[in-house]
Amino acid sequence: MPHLLVDVSHHGYGHISQTAPVVNALAKIIPSLRVTLRTTAPLAILRQRFECDFQHLSLAFDFGMTMANAVDVLVEESAANYRNFHADWEEKVQREAQAMQALAPDLLFANIPYLSLAAAQRAGVPSVGMCSLDWADIYQHYCMRDETSQKIYAQMVAAYNSAQYFLQPQPSMAMFNFKNTRSIGPIAKVAKNKRAKINAQLPPAKTERLVLVAMGGMEFRLPMEVWPHIDGVRWLVPAEWGITREDVSAFDKFGLTFSEVLASCDAVLTKPGYGTFTEAACAGVPVLYVARHDWPEEPFLVAWMLQYSVCLEVSRAELEAGNLDKLLQQLWAKAKPLIPQATGAHEAAAYLAGLLPS
Repeated sequence: MPHLLVDVSHHGYGHISQTAPVVNALAKIIPSLRVTLRTTAPLAILRQRFECDFQHLSLAFDFGMTMANAVDVLVEESAANYRNFHADWEEKVQREAQAMQALAPDLLFANIPYLSLAAAQRAGVPSVGMCSLDWADIYQHYCMRDETSQKIYAQMVAAYNSAQYFLQPQPSMAMFNFKNTRSIGPIAKVAKNKRAKINAQLPPAKTERLVLVAMGGMEFRLPMEVWPHIDGVRWLVPAEWGITREDVSAFDKFGLTFSEVLASCDAVLTKPGYGTFTEAACAGVPVLYVARHDWPEEPFLVAWMLQYSVCLEVSRAELEAGNLDKLLQQLWAKAKPLIPQATGAHEAAAYLAGLLPS
C-alpha cells in the first residue's frame, strides 16, 4: 500500500484547490493509495475537495505571508515572523525530519511548505513540490533587505530545489531560481451547473443573474449593506457575513459544493487567486476581480485570464461603494474565448505515480 504524505499551506483555499484534484487523480491510478494529509485547513473543506480516504493531521509548516485580510499583506509583521521562523532553522528541519520518518511515507507531495521539503531531504524521503507560486519569491518581493533576509531566502530556495520536481500548474509565476521546475496544464475542479437546484431555493424572479462573491478563504467582508440595488442581480455570499437583503442569499446553504455554485453563476466577484480564477475560466464564468497590485503572482494570473476567460478589474473604491452595475454589464457584453482544458491534475498525478512503488 503506497503511502503519500501531503502537506498543504493554509493561506486561503487556493493550495487545497490545486492539490486535491491531483491526489484524487492519483488515487484512481493507484486504488490502494494511503494518504496522510497535514494542513490546518478546515476538515469540512478538505472533505469537499478530497474524494479519497485520508488521515488528517492538523499541522502547519508555513504561514505564507501575514495578512490584514484577503488582499492586504502586513509586510513588517511578515518579515518579523520569517526571522523568528528561521532563527532555529536547522533544529526545525531535524525535528520535522524525525516526525516524517515516524510516518514512513513513500513520497512527500508539498503545496508549498518548504520546511516539509527540507525535512524530506534530510529524512531520505523523495519529494515533489507543486504550486503556481512559491514562498521564496513572495518573501524576496516583500522582505529582502539585509544579510539576514538573504540567508532566509537562500534557505527557502535550497529547500524548494531539494525536491525531485517542482510542478508549475499554469498560470504560474516564473520561479527563475528553481532548477527542478516542470510546467503542467491548469488545475481546476470543473463541476456541473446546478442552476436549477439553486433557483428552486431562491425567491421567484422573472430574470435574475447570480453573482458569486468569493474572496478566497480569507476574511474580507464587503460592506454590502450600503451597496445600491442592481436590478436583475442576486448576490451569493458566505452565510457568516450575516447580510440581510432581499437581493442577497447565502451560497453555503444550497447543499452544493463551492465549485458547483461557481459553475452555476453568471459571474464571480473575487480577488486574483489561482483556485477561483481557474475554476471560473474552465467553467466559462466571467470574473470581476479587485486588484492586489503588489502581489507578485497577480500579473501571471491576470495575463492568463485575459487570454482564456472574460474578466474585468474593479477598483477598491468601486468595490467598497458597490458601484458595479456598469462593470457587470460590460463583463456580460464581452465575447467569450475558448474554454481552457484542466489537464494539470492528471499530468501531476503521472509525475507522482512515477515516484511511488508499484
